[in-house]
Amino acid sequence: MQITVETRIQAPISKVWAAYTTPDDIVQWNAASDDWHTTKSSVDLREGGAFSSRMEAKDGSFGFDFAGTYTKVVPHQRIEYAFGDRAGIVEFVDGADGVTVRSTFEAESEHPVEQQRSGWQSILNKFAKHVETSQ
Repeated sequence: MQITVETRIQAPISKVWAAYTTPDDIVQWNAASDDWHTTKSSVDLREGGAFSSRMEAKDGSFGFDFAGTYTKVVPHQRIEYAFGDRAGIVEFVDGADGVTVRSTFEAESEHPVEQQRSGWQSILNKFAKHVETSQ
């Protein structure tokens, strides 16, 4: 089953792309709730390149690495990636009313679909806020 979440961001495509693909930015927005944070991130943005983000509960009770490999990169348009045995796509659609960022990924079986959708949407919402409020 695939899940799709999206947001619209009032910023130039170059700023949106940079914030999505730069480790210093990723650690600022990549969390589904305020009690979680990303402590480190690495990006090798090319086909075959690896990415990783360390996500941890702020109270130290739990953490995990979200990591994978880029399978296709079209600057300012599309990122395809594999993580574990699943795949995802992030699309960047530049329009007159802003940039739509759409993330589609294969759901996993451990957590309910709605919980996954909600968490990924929350991360995208935090990303949009980060882009729109940063200099």
